[in-house]
Amino acid sequence: MTPAARPAAPGAGGAPAGTGHAPCHHGEILQGVFLDGDGRRCAGLVTLPMAGPGSHAEFVRRPGTPPGALTVVPADRTKAARAAALAVAECAERAGRPPCGGELRLTCDVPVGLGMGSSTSDVIAAVRAVADSYRLRLAPDAVARLAVRAELACDPLMLDGRPVLFAQREGRVLEVLGPALPPLVVVGCALGGGAPVDTLALPVREATEAGVRDFERLRTRLRRAVATGDAHLLGQVATASARRGQQVLGHPEFGALTAISRRVGAVGVQIAHSGAVAGVLFDPAAPGLRHRVRSCLRALDAHGIPATRTFPTFGNFPAFHHHHQRDPEWTSTSRSRSAGRT
Repeated sequence: MTPAARPAAPGAGGAPAGTGHAPCHHGEILQGVFLDGDGRRCAGLVTLPMAGPGSHAEFVRRPGTPPGALTVVPADRTKAARAAALAVAECAERAGRPPCGGELRLTCDVPVGLGMGSSTSDVIAAVRAVADSYRLRLAPDAVARLAVRAELACDPLMLDGRPVLFAQREGRVLEVLGPALPPLVVVGCALGGGAPVDTLALPVREATEAGVRDFERLRTRLRRAVATGDAHLLGQVATASARRGQQVLGHPEFGALTAISRRVGAVGVQIAHSGAVAGVLFDPAAPGLRHRVRSCLRALDAHGIPATRTFPTFGNFPAFHHHHQRDPEWTSTSRSRSAGRT
């Protein structure tokens, strides 16, 4: 789309304005260190998409003001503010206009610190709102590049749910795994009492040669799961990755979670490797699904693990589309609490 494709929508006082939205995710299916196309080690992840919660941004451009005159509401969204400033510089250059200041307003219903991509959701929504104020649509790779510059690492939310192995610190796709993940029904829950995880404070474990080989084997198995629509194989990969993540996160309830998964006939479990959210994964084609899900919810409650919501990863699945459990942590978690990349 060219910069002059359509006039900017007016904001308050007639200033050019734009809007943007970005989804969240439900933690990771796989996260580790992989080899890129050149054989170089690269941190990467595959997220579990989740429809519903997300970030919405509105940006009002103030032509004639200095680029530094950019404000954000709420004021603590510093990563989104950096992203907006970077996006202004990029979009102004593309549009052949001088960069300027403006006001960014964000609303977000993604909990912080649970590992659901709240900061990336804010950042991408901000970038999209700025681009919209210039009547531009930035390609996903351009959005990813700006997101990494704004927050050092980002989730692949700019790809809107396509399953990819994504290099979060470089903002690039290592592999497109296929058109869609095998269908799943996810019983979400929060480990560690739902307390936010400061990812910047977690110990960094250097990947060994053997570790990289293990991650590459999991990548191969996940690729096959996507190609064949095999929910059981995907569950095995997610569980193996979650188990590795516990070497750093150490959630005390993880053993109970995997035992519950086996007992109720789930295909496995997944966790956020940078937060507290987790999920018990079910094959929607399995017999007695509703009974299995109810049994899972009862078992989680018996072990003091708060359920969050039950959701399908595909379309409108009538049996569970409106079947949500909401833990207070989802609605009471303050967006101002300190956390690293979530």
